[in-house]
Amino acid sequence: MIKKLICFLLVLQVCHVCKAVTKVACIGASITYGATVKNREHNSYPAQLQTMLGNKYQVNNYGVSSCTMLKHGDHSYWNTKEYQAALASNPNIVFIDLGGNDAKLVNRVYLNEYTADCKAMAAAFAALPTHPRVILLLPVVSFDKDTTGIWDPVIVNQVMPKMRQAAYDDKLEVIDIHSLLVNHPELMPDKIHPDSTGSRIIARRLHDQLVIKRDPGFNIFNAIDQQKSESQFYGYACADFTLNGHQCKVVKPKWSAPQHPWVWRARFWGHEPQTDIALLERGFHIVYCDVAELFGNAEAIAQWNQFYDELHKGGLGPKAVMEGMSRGAVYALNWAAVNPTKVACVYIDNPLLDMKSWPAGLGKVVPPANEELKQFKADYHLETDEQVRNFKGSPIDKVADIVKGHYPILILCADADEAAIPDENTLPFEKQMKALGGSITVLHKPGFKHHPHSLPNPTPIVEFILNSTQL
Repeated sequence: MIKKLICFLLVLQVCHVCKAVTKVACIGASITYGATVKNREHNSYPAQLQTMLGNKYQVNNYGVSSCTMLKHGDHSYWNTKEYQAALASNPNIVFIDLGGNDAKLVNRVYLNEYTADCKAMAAAFAALPTHPRVILLLPVVSFDKDTTGIWDPVIVNQVMPKMRQAAYDDKLEVIDIHSLLVNHPELMPDKIHPDSTGSRIIARRLHDQLVIKRDPGFNIFNAIDQQKSESQFYGYACADFTLNGHQCKVVKPKWSAPQHPWVWRARFWGHEPQTDIALLERGFHIVYCDVAELFGNAEAIAQWNQFYDELHKGGLGPKAVMEGMSRGAVYALNWAAVNPTKVACVYIDNPLLDMKSWPAGLGKVVPPANEELKQFKADYHLETDEQVRNFKGSPIDKVADIVKGHYPILILCADADEAAIPDENTLPFEKQMKALGGSITVLHKPGFKHHPHSLPNPTPIVEFILNSTQL
């Protein structure tokens, strides 16, 4: 009798463990399979993901080399036994990594069908009894120069936009693994397939996506009390509206991270958006209120104060991540100096920090910018050259107020910047910040000019923001 009871309890325990296991299906081609990776059974990205997740997850690798998302592709994944096995496994989570082989010349004639095929595959999994969470993976970067093969320009300009369209249409999650290795050709020995280290980077990104806490019920759009329309921002829904005559945008993630974090793009909406996209993937909102060209004056700050109140009242967190490129740094820091308790951190990129350097042209290198100088003088009611020379309304003049906020600042600085001269902007600003005990980090880009902004792989910027917001 005791033996029977023990056996019964063991069966119950096994059943409980089986129910508790989350099944993950990795759908893809050779990179998913682990082709060219030494000891692929342990070093493919699905295998490394299994190790990272532990025994509460069961990660199954359904990768098949050379396969396409396209039904009419030369080696369609739809026709494989692995696809049928993946469906039969009734997974709880599905990663779909199909798109690299679709970029081959032989398959490009069918690329107009890619979005529909992508949506159909996602729907096939979503219809399973387990109603799995389906996550699309943008294709891994290709360094192959053969234009008939897996050619990266086709991946970037054709496959990725079509995948993002599918994500937008069907509200699917999408992860940009393309940027993760774009600056690491050394991790792609054959220029197409990541080695074990590259596979680990992919696995880590997928792991983080699965373990992050989520608040899927929050929808900021419901709280925007303005007449609005909807557009698409790289696969995410964007609400467009006006506030006091100023154009505003709010992009919502597929699900919100706890505390509903947000990034406030100060200027140049959509320019070099890789950091914004990476944070949307992680549950951040991206917002914008156009106050160009007020150069961060009192009117701009007042308008932004109202924009902040609208969004915070609607449920976004009490502290925003301020993001400013070029003159956008003026807007971001001038507002932050007045609102020190409403800022989580600041990321500025090749920043203008002293408007006497530009547009006034009072520095050593850059001449005056005539049209912008007229606007600047009008915005600040400056009538004489002496008033311009004595102007004290730039971020570099407000370091003491900025430091009081105790928020960390990251500057990405191109050392050969010919527009926002580092010697007249970033470097003296950094020196003053450190002298007053401020938290500032400057990442230098040796040899780079004012453009391009950001980094092809935004990981250092993203990690700074995640660490600053403790997410």
